[in-house]
Amino acid sequence: MLSSTVENYLKELFLLNPDGETQVATGELAKALSVTPGSATSMIKTLAQAGLVEHRPHYGVKLTNEGRTLAVHVVRRHRIVELFLVNILGMDWSEVHDEAEQLEHVVSDQVISKMDDLLGHPTHDPHGDPIPTPEGTLPVRSLQPLSFCKLGDTVSIARIGNQNTSFLKFAEDNGLLLGATIKVANKNEVADSITIISKGEEVVLGLAAAGRIEVEFA
Repeated sequence: MLSSTVENYLKELFLLNPDGETQVATGELAKALSVTPGSATSMIKTLAQAGLVEHRPHYGVKLTNEGRTLAVHVVRRHRIVELFLVNILGMDWSEVHDEAEQLEHVVSDQVISKMDDLLGHPTHDPHGDPIPTPEGTLPVRSLQPLSFCKLGDTVSIARIGNQNTSFLKFAEDNGLLLGATIKVANKNEVADSITIISKGEEVVLGLAAAGRIEVEFA
């Protein structure tokens, strides 16, 4: 059984590089995990010796096929737990990430399978992140950042990439929930802002924040 630390490293490598086509810089990985570059380098060497990652000094690191399989398994557990906490236990979507971070390491595959059955075999978690199938494949959708939208576009919110508690509460307060239909009322490149119509009200977002909201055309 893998340790929670190993699982966290594998999961973060997958999240930083879902396609597995490029190398992840050691510094980037260390920042994502809130550890020192030295600690990250030490763990990367351990993972490489176990055949879970490929490491090229001064270039970066990426998952091997075996490492990716294990990483996707952890991601699946995390996202199913998040959805279970929201849909079954009634927790707020802004509260479940940290809880799932703990539970993903201790919940058995049998319990995850029962959760999956109870939830109706969902394809996405409460924030719109795709849930891998038991075989390790991920649902594919054609999404784009809200910041890429043009004036007059009408789109549906499909994923919230920023899962910071305050951002999720802001999104909820302004009706920026999964499936909500919004319209781009103004876009100001100079001011780095975009104005949308949500629930009949204007909401102004910085383009950086809008870039963390992914949409599909309604």
